[in-house]
Amino acid sequence: MTKIDTSRPETVLPTPSHTVGPFYGHALPFPGGGDIAPVGHPDTIAVHGHVYDGEGNPLPDAFVELWGPDPDGNLPTVDGSMRRDTASGGFLGRNGVEFTGWGRIQTDTSGHWSARTLRPGARGQSAPYLSVCVFARGLLVHLFTRIYLPGDEAALAADPLLARLDPERRGTLIAADGGNGTYRFDIRLQGEGETVFLEFQ
Repeated sequence: MTKIDTSRPETVLPTPSHTVGPFYGHALPFPGGGDIAPVGHPDTIAVHGHVYDGEGNPLPDAFVELWGPDPDGNLPTVDGSMRRDTASGGFLGRNGVEFTGWGRIQTDTSGHWSARTLRPGARGQSAPYLSVCVFARGLLVHLFTRIYLPGDEAALAADPLLARLDPERRGTLIAADGGNGTYRFDIRLQGEGETVFLEFQ
């Protein structure tokens, strides 16, 4: 029997992706994961929705990660989303001041997720959007998508990605405006109304 020295990364062979859930829920959540916007910031918006499987059932153990630029379209470069207590090693949560643009939210028992973040500014030729990564049971590899916010129809019409999609499919990437700075974005992993997912190469 050949023994492999796992203490040296160069001697360990890569392995295929493994199913990401539902066992990951005990280690990945952290306090304030959905509280991305600094407290009291005037550009704060609330984004929420459900994650559904191919049969339309809500997933109570999925994860949604969000990344987004600040309202000026700049990508944040500050640390601070996952501060740890140096004595105990436990999570302290966010510092409540700096905007990192990143959050991780676990769905609740009804498959619902929600986050408070800043309304993203435009970058380049794209309409403003939030980048999304979805982790869920049965997925061998996590999924990527975008959340575009309604309001500037000219920018949405000119967006290079949205322009390549049929109108019906395009709608799966645009959140519904709930008024008062709230937006609903449901994620459907398969089946009718399946969300458009992106592949990066």
